[in-house]
Amino acid sequence: MNARQMTAMAEATRLTRQGRLAEATALIQQTLASPAATLRPPGALQVRPGALPRRRAVPSRGLLDLHRLLRPGSPVAESPVAEPPGRFNAFSYTNVAGTRAYRLYVPASSAGGPLPLVVMLHGGTQDAATFAAATAMNDLAERERFLVAYPEQPRSANPGRYWNWFDPSHQCRDVGEPSLIAGITAQVTGRYQADPARVYVAGFSAGGAMAAVMAAAYPDLYAAAGVHSGLAYAAAADLPSALQAMRQGPPPPARLPAPTRPVPLIVFHGDHDVTVAPANAVGLIGHVLAAASPDRHPGTQPATVDGGQVPGGHAYTRTCYQDPEGAALAECWIIHQGGHAWSGGVPHGSYTDARGPDASAEFIRFFGEHPAIPPAS
Repeated sequence: MNARQMTAMAEATRLTRQGRLAEATALIQQTLASPAATLRPPGALQVRPGALPRRRAVPSRGLLDLHRLLRPGSPVAESPVAEPPGRFNAFSYTNVAGTRAYRLYVPASSAGGPLPLVVMLHGGTQDAATFAAATAMNDLAERERFLVAYPEQPRSANPGRYWNWFDPSHQCRDVGEPSLIAGITAQVTGRYQADPARVYVAGFSAGGAMAAVMAAAYPDLYAAAGVHSGLAYAAAADLPSALQAMRQGPPPPARLPAPTRPVPLIVFHGDHDVTVAPANAVGLIGHVLAAASPDRHPGTQPATVDGGQVPGGHAYTRTCYQDPEGAALAECWIIHQGGHAWSGGVPHGSYTDARGPDASAEFIRFFGEHPAIPPAS
């Protein structure tokens, strides 16, 4: 058994201890069925030999903590948590761009009218099951009654499972990966009669960057978007510019094409993120403000600032922006001392920081406040 498989088995052990048997089984099956791969941070990019100097791969803090937790003589993990009672099944979608597998959580309490749908896009090195476990979004879906779809990037599309957000052939409507994610969204909406006015997209790191692409390419499909530790739409046009944007922030606003219409956006980003520079959060907000501005440029839209402190955890600052008519348009949460990890995720999960405010809960709260607005007749 190689190091990657040992890490996956340790994670599966933790999930089993928590009673998350379906997720543990899926993780084991996917690990044994796939070739070994070097672990990289979710926001990193797979670099072809000779393209750019290789970086040394560093396991995430969550994985390092997990190894310490499961050492002989170490304390037992947190108390077992019951697996949510809904269905968490595997499906696939195919179009001319290819095939993508996805997992879908359907809450047990799904009767009683159309449900909202949240499409969650994982980060690099992750898959649907580990991302669902890390964010605890299925538990939230059971409590709040909504569907959650987790499209999954295969290694055949990117060896590290990164969504190709930086490739212009995957930044447009009806082509490439955006067409596959939109197709999954439409397939779930149709099969489960989801509420078309309450369909949302969110993601982490490379998945967050792809969520921004989806909001820009399909503003008629998604009522709002959430980006955690990601980058703005069209922030890069190739691998070198992607690495530059990740390290330094997005290019000047004048070089970023504004979406055709604003999609309400919530952003989470740690101010100590060394994988995706925190300046990218500013770029994301600037993008949606430009789309809402009459002259297509970021203006001085009204904003309110507040903050808080998680007991025993991180402090944070939240800035809320309004459109020119005064309606809520965007929120930016900066997690002080936070790194490249899902804020408020499960302890010792895949790229999570349990000490931060609960990004999953705040995304769902924000989405609930932003149903789609019918187009003017």
